[in-house]
Amino acid sequence: MPTDRVQLYDTTLRDGSQMEGISLSVEDKLRITRKLDELGLEWIEGGFPGSNPKDAEYFRRLPDLRLRNAKVSAFGGTRKAGATCETDANIQSLVAAGTPGITLVGKASLYQATEILGASGEENLAMIGDTVRYFKAMGKTVFFDAEHFFDGFYGDSDYSLQCLATATRAGADALVLCDTNGGMTTFQTLRAIESVRQRTNDVRLGIHCHNDAGLAVANSLAAVEAGVWQIQGCVNGYGERCGNADILTILANLKLKLGLDVIDDERLARLTEVANYVSELANMAPNPGAPYVGASAFAHKAGYHVAGIMKDERAYQHVDPARVGNVSRVLVSELSGQRNLLMKLQEQGIDYPFSQDEIRKLLATVKEKEALGYQYEGAEASFELLVRRTLPGYSMPFELEDFVIVERRRQAHDAGQTTEMLAEAMVKLRVNGALQHTAAEGNGPVNALDQALRKALVEFHPRAAQVKLVDYKVRILDSQAATGARVRVLVESTDGNRYWTTVGSSTDIIDASWIALADAYEYALTE
Repeated sequence: MPTDRVQLYDTTLRDGSQMEGISLSVEDKLRITRKLDELGLEWIEGGFPGSNPKDAEYFRRLPDLRLRNAKVSAFGGTRKAGATCETDANIQSLVAAGTPGITLVGKASLYQATEILGASGEENLAMIGDTVRYFKAMGKTVFFDAEHFFDGFYGDSDYSLQCLATATRAGADALVLCDTNGGMTTFQTLRAIESVRQRTNDVRLGIHCHNDAGLAVANSLAAVEAGVWQIQGCVNGYGERCGNADILTILANLKLKLGLDVIDDERLARLTEVANYVSELANMAPNPGAPYVGASAFAHKAGYHVAGIMKDERAYQHVDPARVGNVSRVLVSELSGQRNLLMKLQEQGIDYPFSQDEIRKLLATVKEKEALGYQYEGAEASFELLVRRTLPGYSMPFELEDFVIVERRRQAHDAGQTTEMLAEAMVKLRVNGALQHTAAEGNGPVNALDQALRKALVEFHPRAAQVKLVDYKVRILDSQAATGARVRVLVESTDGNRYWTTVGSSTDIIDASWIALADAYEYALTE
């Protein structure tokens, strides 16, 4: 159960969705709401019902979720200048949302009120007080988001504090201090909080930090230690510009570093799952370097680091990764030592009594391949195949004899239509001793190769039909060589149950693509 000492408030569905590249559907928002409820967060900001039909539909469908832990707050501004709450359409959309909580954003900066909002300082104070009172009279929990508070405080502290006092007198349940521009240092944040605590010691405080100075999480945690009660943030640090404070990082730090039981251990162990789930729905690549939940958060590359964790994982890990649902990983690269290889082999389930000489030769091979542009730390399936091909008794599911790519323009029949490129691949493989010669057309050479390879394999290996390419990356390795540069191709694949990545490198992009693609199928078909 959430502790009364700190309340976690998630704003992924509103502030987080304002990040460049994110567009959540109604169904996406409902699924994320359910996932955050399962995580045990206390408040979820659902969105701005007056801003668009999608958010209005979200609030209409929200009761069907029957949340067990979280309460949802609708977000909106204070009434407009010269209007009343009863006649303000945006205020009435908050009423229609029917949520137990209302989060009201109001200007807490004299400059913002007069120059940006176009209201007098007195009118802005009246807008804050009227709107908070209006919703408190309905029995709502009201959070006052004091927008631009910190910038306002350092411009005209008296006025910013008047804004907070006005919301307090009107009955606000918490005053949320917003670093809207994300530029405050930790010292500035704490200095302002101390002034607020002296003036408004009878109401709870919250903190809402943006990450434009890279300090959103640090400032949020410092605010907690200074007595702030509610922390607002977004999953994976999504949000405007540089993002908001990452609520998952904050949550883990509160639990593991500050000893505050904001969620129980079982839910904490789902943190990585939640991070990946939300990034998938947001169609954003997971950040491998994200604290606690990133794929690289507990990855070890330097040989002496690996030597240390072989003795005791605490040597180079600040927490047990299992506590946040993550795992330790050993990376194999040109920087690796023999211990890296041994731990990686153990991690991949390759149980073979390699001799010291065999390990040295294998390490030399890895370094030679990486000198040619291969990168195994991002393509662990190709590394596993590299090792398995050296083992006695390993039988490759197929061997390439040759392939040819032909590309030509497909002429348009109707005037005004653009011509398209058509690729045809002819592949000659040896599968279980039989020579297979197939051809296929595709949308470009890689797709044509994929179709031809698949056609040659399915007769002998039906599982090949399930293999699907889900990501394809090309990296130029020597920009000085211009169009003659060596390239690295990374291919991510799935069979519907698991995902794996393979790598190819060559001065020819088609050849590099073939190497990565062939590895992807070989890995899928290897028992």
